[in-house]
Amino acid sequence: MLLLLVVALNVWGNPFNWVVDENETSNTSLAFLQDPIPVDDGKKPADRPLQSMRDFSNAMVDIAEGANPTVVTVFTERTIRQRTIDPFADFFGFGPRGGQPQQREFRQAGQGSGVIVSADGYILTNNHVISEADTVKIRMMNNQVYPATVVGADPNTDIAVLKIEGADLPSMKLGDSDELRVGEWILAIGSPLDENLAHTVTMGIVSAKGRSGVGLLDYEDFIQTDAAINPGNSGGALINLDGELVGINTAIASRSGGFQGIGFAIPVNLARNIMRSIIETGKVTRSYIGIAPQNIDANIARAFNLKTPEGVLVASVVEDSPADIAGLKEGDVIREADGRKMANTAQFRGYIAAQAPGDDIRLSILRDNEEINITVKVTEMSQDEVIARAGSRGLWERTGFAVIDLTNAKLQELGLRSGVRGVIVDEISEESAAFANNLRKDDIITAVNRRPVRSIEEFNQLVSSVESGQVVLLQVLRGRTSSFVAFEIN
Repeated sequence: MLLLLVVALNVWGNPFNWVVDENETSNTSLAFLQDPIPVDDGKKPADRPLQSMRDFSNAMVDIAEGANPTVVTVFTERTIRQRTIDPFADFFGFGPRGGQPQQREFRQAGQGSGVIVSADGYILTNNHVISEADTVKIRMMNNQVYPATVVGADPNTDIAVLKIEGADLPSMKLGDSDELRVGEWILAIGSPLDENLAHTVTMGIVSAKGRSGVGLLDYEDFIQTDAAINPGNSGGALINLDGELVGINTAIASRSGGFQGIGFAIPVNLARNIMRSIIETGKVTRSYIGIAPQNIDANIARAFNLKTPEGVLVASVVEDSPADIAGLKEGDVIREADGRKMANTAQFRGYIAAQAPGDDIRLSILRDNEEINITVKVTEMSQDEVIARAGSRGLWERTGFAVIDLTNAKLQELGLRSGVRGVIVDEISEESAAFANNLRKDDIITAVNRRPVRSIEEFNQLVSSVESGQVVLLQVLRGRTSSFVAFEIN
């Protein structure tokens, strides 16, 4: 089995510190957020006739020269507080505070990339570039440095929006990532490894679209590219041959931690909607249609008479939801959305997340071996639904582990009776306080602070109510043995 290390590309090496910072925004024109509109502005570099390799080279140079001034280097600083203890004072009983723990502070610097997308200073970057930062600054290609404000950030999609004060700033036009084709040429621009390598331009192709299951985000629909990107490229630009922004470079898959030809970028169509929501409302608006999607394996494909185990099975439909109103039913198999093939639930969830509330989605579904089309109007997900459908990944920074719903199939696998209720630990960091206090993968959490847990929703609500620094008490079932696990919430 191929073992890959998925690396987030900010230089200070703390991938995906999940925080949300929502600030008030200034009134501004949001025309740059609208869907791309074709304009007849003469031939673009990529449209010129190519009669020699020099023509091809000159076209690429023109694209890079036009895009480079819009890409910025993002500098961050944060304060790290570390508890220390003098081992000699602890052993001999002398020294400052008689060996009591002391706190030491130091500043940690980070570096990433960003893209100016409006003339008045809005910048797209990654959430993991600026999360937990005390100060954020950007440096432009002409070496001008600006203090930046974090307008808002979304950990679930790893998108953040910054703002600098300025007018008539160079900005990159937003393209249409849905129009990208596998195999087409693209450029990547960013600041890899060191600030002295700012505005590095690399070239490659779109290696794949709709990549999911990478394990980085709740909503994954990555563009994969072989254009060289490295730590520091996070938040930088992926550009098509029209000089338009089509992706935000985010991570690489690597055995070594360095570039090995597999990079991932967040599609600009998803980034556009997240940015629009942050700027217009000061928060992230989740799109929702009201179904529980399920992946299709070989056995389910046989049961539904499907030729291949592809598509998204509708496991349930929420009453009075957009899906219910549109006529979707349990057992429907979603094959396409707006003409785009849907291979699995991660891709489908990513596609829904890229739509704005009020948009119509045309679904091609298979029902009882008959193909039909249904149009669903996307609505805004309520806060309760956000909590329920995000799983516990949003609590990772506080707990050090993630849980998923407990299914009858999992109970049978563990040799337990079907009446057991709770959530199951799906992933846990060995450096977490929970792990140190004996919580393990596949443990079933049946209660939080002596209150029963029957679903992810209840788990999230109970754990979210525990304040930082306080102890949470979990009742855990491992095999047929019940025990308690207590640890301090971050």
